[in-house]
Amino acid sequence: MTPTTRTTATRHTVMDSPYGPLTLVATDGVLSGLYMSEQRHRPAEETFGERSAEPFGEVIRQLDAYFARELTEFDLPLNLAGTEFQRRVWEQLLLIPYGETRTYGELAGELGNPNASRAVGLANGKNPVSIIVPCHRVIGAAGDLTGYGGGLPRKQRLLAFESGRDTEPDALF
Repeated sequence: MTPTTRTTATRHTVMDSPYGPLTLVATDGVLSGLYMSEQRHRPAEETFGERSAEPFGEVIRQLDAYFARELTEFDLPLNLAGTEFQRRVWEQLLLIPYGETRTYGELAGELGNPNASRAVGLANGKNPVSIIVPCHRVIGAAGDLTGYGGGLPRKQRLLAFESGRDTEPDALF
């Protein structure tokens, strides 16, 4: 028997948004990355595969609807590559409703380990699919804005947008 190797097809595209250009990455046709310009933990560009509009039609449609305030919950298949703990944190992020926030400590408690807020913060920072997996909805224990891979001004602006305090998602970046 000859072992077979499985190859993965990676593609990417870039779309404009009120928060700057967003690089969308799909692995085997499923969204695996959404990166902002100058984002911390952004993989090297050469790992994104060839540039192609496919398979991003539905992702772009839902993101456009989100930015137009017509969508508050994404319904997209995701291919989230990370450790088991990171994936558990990202699953919890998906449960935070639009316009609401949670603290790192609250997420740690929901994961069954209230002392793991720092580990939750590290996993949150490695989230590969910003906005759709809403890591921007996590704040510090005192309600302060702490770390965000896309930068604190973007986090502040996304939270204001979702809470209705920012009536127009004007392009800032």
